[in-house]
Parts: sequence; structure tokens; C-alpha cells
Amino acid sequence: MGVVSVNVESRVVDRGDDGFVDAAWQLKEQIRQEDGVLRQRRGFFRDAYRRSRVYVYVDRTTNTLVGFAAVRSDGYVLFLAVDPEYRGHGFGKRLIARVSEDFGSVTCHARTTNDDAIGFYEHLGFDVRRRIDNYYEDGGDAFYLSLGDDSIRAKLSKLLGS
Repeated sequence: MGVVSVNVESRVVDRGDDGFVDAAWQLKEQIRQEDGVLRQRRGFFRDAYRRSRVYVYVDRTTNTLVGFAAVRSDGYVLFLAVDPEYRGHGFGKRLIARVSEDFGSVTCHARTTNDDAIGFYEHLGFDVRRRIDNYYEDGGDAFYLSLGDDSIRAKLSKLLGS
């Protein structure tokens, strides 16, 4: 696990703003190459990013993107990624917590073979609502996951220790 700088700050990129889109693409591609997940075409990614509210963590000393969540207006997480050097330090949890603060309920899809993502979401209290065969362009299957709004803040507050 890499060293985490105390100089990491949270920012929000409004819809239509390309701030961090290239850095987000590069991070997503790094994860795709290392973990074999998060496969999308660049045009699809850029369009979805521009239509989303994007929550980012940025290392101020290097202006490096630490992690991001691109979210539709209904709380559906299109993309969630944390740089492998910063994983295990709560950035993913904090991104989901921020989404839940703004949207109440949070939903997403995860590839059925992506055990790390499924474990992460289940740890936060997400439930698998259904399986969707051939969901991804390459024929991969997905789970549709949902974090209910009843106890979302309580669950995440407990996990974040606040």
C-alpha cells in the first residue's frame, strides 16, 4: 500500500465540466489494464463523465487524481475508481458517503466476476437486487446493487468512524 499524503482534498466537478476527465480516463485505464475491469470506449466514458456530477479526491501537492465517482442525477454511480496507491485508506467509502449525502439512495452495476468490487459494495451495505445477463458490451454479466436510503448514513457513518 502506498503512502497517503495529508494533502488530499475533495472537489466536485459539475455536469458539463471536463475538469479531470483525462486524468479519470487514465486512472480507469490503469485499473482496466491491471485488474481487467472497467472496460469502456473512450467516447462513451467522456460523454458519461460530462453528463455526471463527478466527485474527486486530488493530491494537492502533485495535482494527481486519487479517486473519483461519476454519478447520474438519480444517484446511480456510473464509474468509481481509486488509484491503487491510495486504496485501503477510505477514499472509496468517502466517495460513496458523499454521493449518499447528495442523492439519498445509491445504485450501481458491478461485473459478476469482479469480486473486489462486489465485496467493497457489500461491505458498505449494498444489496444485490438482480443479476443481468449480457449486460456489458463484451457479453459479461452484471449485478445491480442498491444501498437503501433507510440506514445509508448510519452504515457509512459507522464505517467511516464518525
